[in-house]
Amino acid sequence: MSRRHEPGFTLIEILVVVAILGILSAVVVISVAGIPERGQKSACSEDRKVLESAFEAAATNGVDFSAPSADVTAALVSAGLLRGASQYYAVTSAGDVTPRPGVTKCS
Repeated sequence: MSRRHEPGFTLIEILVVVAILGILSAVVVISVAGIPERGQKSACSEDRKVLESAFEAAATNGVDFSAPSADVTAALVSAGLLRGASQYYAVTSAGDVTPRPGVTKCS
């Protein structure tokens, strides 16, 4: 008895390929899942560094923060030491960089 060899794949071969693709896609999904959180932490860290350096530059340039309830971030912007208001942090008149109200992802 002779068997004819028909072109194509067997069921086992197809199942092996599907299993391999499933494993690869799971690895990719797991590695991509943490990207937004890492980006948020990076933005928070950079924002804090910019504010700290702007406040230090303001202190050396003699910017006055002694007015009661002074908006320190606005004073830094008007002095040309900061391009815009911080999205994640605020600077107090004592020079402390603190998270803005409602920001919880920067800690």
